[in-house]
Amino acid sequence: MKRRTSSRSSIVAVLLGVTALLLGVAGPVAHAAPDESIEQRIADRIDARGRGTAITDYGFSAGLSGGFASDTVGSGPVQPSWLSAFGYGLFNPDAAPPGANDWTCKPTAEHRRPVVLLHGTWMNAYNSFAFMSQPIKDAGFCTFAFNYGRANPAQGGGLPPLLPGVMGTGNIEDSAKQLATFVDRVLAATGAPAVDLIGYSQGGAMANWYTKFEGGADKVHNLITFGATHHGSTIDGIAALGRAINTLGIDAVGASSIVVGHAVAEQTIGSDFVNRLNADGDTISGIDYTIVGTRYDEIMTPYNLTFLRPSRGASVQNITLQDGCELDLSDHQTLMYSPRALSIALRALDPAGHPDLACTFNPWLIGGAGHL
Repeated sequence: MKRRTSSRSSIVAVLLGVTALLLGVAGPVAHAAPDESIEQRIADRIDARGRGTAITDYGFSAGLSGGFASDTVGSGPVQPSWLSAFGYGLFNPDAAPPGANDWTCKPTAEHRRPVVLLHGTWMNAYNSFAFMSQPIKDAGFCTFAFNYGRANPAQGGGLPPLLPGVMGTGNIEDSAKQLATFVDRVLAATGAPAVDLIGYSQGGAMANWYTKFEGGADKVHNLITFGATHHGSTIDGIAALGRAINTLGIDAVGASSIVVGHAVAEQTIGSDFVNRLNADGDTISGIDYTIVGTRYDEIMTPYNLTFLRPSRGASVQNITLQDGCELDLSDHQTLMYSPRALSIALRALDPAGHPDLACTFNPWLIGGAGHL
């Protein structure tokens, strides 16, 4: 009975918050540039006023914790489309992406660092990298992937893990610890001094946390991310609305985490996680960052929140996927099935061996690998 009352209160709070948010955004930002999106204005407003004003996140779900990481079992086929890969991954949740997890692989002089692939929220290792992993392996890199953030509803994972193959839902800080353990295993098996990380969506932000707080700074050379939630997301304004309600003292974000999982709540703009992640700067010295966003991203909004500002000693290349290739219409999902995105990853891993970028049509939402 108490939970139903809380849910009704949250709905009322949402309706009140819509009005408050719209009034707030329409006022001081009325002179914004004509081409500036509403999501961008919301993000700017939260960045300017929201930090430090929200109550502690996830009060509704405090005490829900746990989850684990797991190795893959077997290997799935190469997939040209995220839709087919997602379907395969639901029914084969523990499959490795093709070419990954050959624990006998040894780095060569040309490719000295193994590559660790990090899946996104509500995804798994297979369906996040069923297109990219085999070409990276074929390019001569030892390639590894695992499933992190496996948390059921009682562990803070929300309702999505009731479906098989849905992972990356637990606390991101815990997932970063799981990554630390996995990277150490990869280094021990390969004898390499460091790894390169490729993170998709949450995987990018989680990798960033690992380098800053879990001992990864000296173990990572390249951090390559696609659609990563480094600065959080408004999720088309929905998350920004929840954040605005939180500033009124009502834990709307925490309430939502019971349904969507802690990881989603942590990736909302202005969250405790996002603020701490960037409190001392976006980057750390000694790491080369390649950060990719797409203009058609419907999850990471506004998409330029993915970009990083370099601090001393760090190299950052922020790339909009469509710059130089308007044919590529990749959204958040098909981004990982874009030939251009793959070529950006290969160039970041091996600039001399893969200097050229692909430019092909890649359809929004329904396609991948450059075709419907």
